Amino acid sequence: MTSQSGPDDIFPPQYTFPPFFTRQPNETTWAHQRATWAQFILAYCRRKKLWRLNVWDALETEMFWNKAINRRLKHADALAVLDHMAAEGSIEWDKAGASGRSGGSGNGSASTAGKTSAIVWWRKPEEWATLIHDWVDSTGQKNAVLTLYEIAEGDLTTSQEFHGMDPYMVRKAMEVLTKRGVAQVFSINGEFGVKFF
Repeated sequence: MTSQSGPDDIFPPQYTFPPFFTRQPNETTWAHQRATWAQFILAYCRRKKLWRLNVWDALETEMFWNKAINRRLKHADALAVLDHMAAEGSIEWDKAGASGRSGGSGNGSASTAGKTSAIVWWRKPEEWATLIHDWVDSTGQKNAVLTLYEIAEGDLTTSQEFHGMDPYMVRKAMEVLTKRGVAQVFSINGEFGVKFF
């Protein structure tokens, strides 16, 4: 799974090395290992267009489990990597998804409470905002009103990287555009709309 091009090029070379799936005791080595995991998780989510990550479900996928060598990252180590990513702004713990599965160690500690689901920012909200604004500009939709659904799921966006984006993430990108003064978000009958300037 370490080919240099094609669908598997997102897997780091360490993915076939069993110690990659075990937290290394040396802090310097762990910092490098954690950074490699973080880069891999972002690349994986980008390739698969994963906007949200359920930790327990992800532990059962190739993201954290290399079946070819029968190795997987432990739940606690995955949380440590994701916490590091949260500190860097690459993920955001999903408070709404905090009522998810409670398996694993079952210790219910404060450090793991509510950490079952995460929003994955493989692009920062500012970057998504720029991409969306560039698309609006290039398609002549300035001064038009679009719903958030049209932006994320509309027929005109099927070729765009943001197509299928989680609604929460679209709203965050719209907040950035509003702060930049190039969009106005409003609500009509519970549906969010955006006017671009």
